[in-house]
Amino acid sequence: MAQYQTPAFLSELLHARSPSGYESEAQAVFDRHVKPAADTYANDPLGNRIATLNPAGDPVLMLAGHMDELGLLITYVNKDGFIYFNTIGGHDRTVISGRRVIIQTANGPVKGVTGKRAVHLMDEADRKKVPEIHEIWIDIGAKSKKDALARVAIGDVATYDHELELINGSIGTARAFDNKVGAYIVGETLIRLARDKKPLAARVVSVATSQEEIGTRGAITATYAVNPHIAIAIDVGHATDHPDCDNRKYGETKLGGGPIICRGPNINPKVYQKLLAAAKKARIPIQFEADPRPTGTDARAIQMGRSGVATGLISIPLRYMHTPSELVDLEDVERCVQLLVAFARALEKGDYAHW
Repeated sequence: MAQYQTPAFLSELLHARSPSGYESEAQAVFDRHVKPAADTYANDPLGNRIATLNPAGDPVLMLAGHMDELGLLITYVNKDGFIYFNTIGGHDRTVISGRRVIIQTANGPVKGVTGKRAVHLMDEADRKKVPEIHEIWIDIGAKSKKDALARVAIGDVATYDHELELINGSIGTARAFDNKVGAYIVGETLIRLARDKKPLAARVVSVATSQEEIGTRGAITATYAVNPHIAIAIDVGHATDHPDCDNRKYGETKLGGGPIICRGPNINPKVYQKLLAAAKKARIPIQFEADPRPTGTDARAIQMGRSGVATGLISIPLRYMHTPSELVDLEDVERCVQLLVAFARALEKGDYAHW
């Protein structure tokens, strides 16, 4: 069987290191792949990338996927050259220590290891505790504070040194599928719509948003700038097909089962129905989730933009969210691109999904 080929655009985004507020590497990838396909292309003060196709189209459809990821922000270096940090985004403290990391500095990448007191040096009570952030450090092999600060600076950021690897067919692991897959999907959707040149009523605006992990900040300003009638946020969602996950609490979704379509107060009911219709017509398998409150995604910000936006949410099933080794089936990613292409083509002039 031929080995599954990861699209170059997606692979490059996954390799890019882009914690919230430090998205430059992901921006460069999005610029390189999406800008040539767009009719207009812009950035903004928060670092969003805004690509527009068919600028005279109606309605205005915004597709949003955030390009930022979790990170570690350097805050202090002690006299012996050990580096202390705070977290960017929602980390699981049980998996931070003992990791190889790469620090982005003005002079290039610096490699290090996250450390804490070894289990052999703990008493029984300490072994049961989860270390606080200030009890973990980054070791770059420095001999002193001066030595460390010659290589790194306060405010530099680090990411886990875990790269994309396919482990079984189209199933891959990477440190930041959340949400490089979303940024890829919105960019690739615009590329395909531009390439096939089929009639398109809508203006399609694909936005790689910034700073989602610390409060959907890029989506807030991008929505104001784009002023869409309809929007779809693309993020990752929990695949609940693994041990120790109670379906009664978290629903039933699985890796490889297709994109997950959300339903609830954050979701415009007409947009939801249009997504179902597009999936059915294109014969794309889909799954469902229900959320009774504003979702923890860009959709929460987009829906409340300006005078309100008819918003939908599609999630890519993912296991082990916010760990260094997230797991995704890349076939679900491809199906999501196909679904959004079909959805965009099906929109008709003057259809703003008001209800």
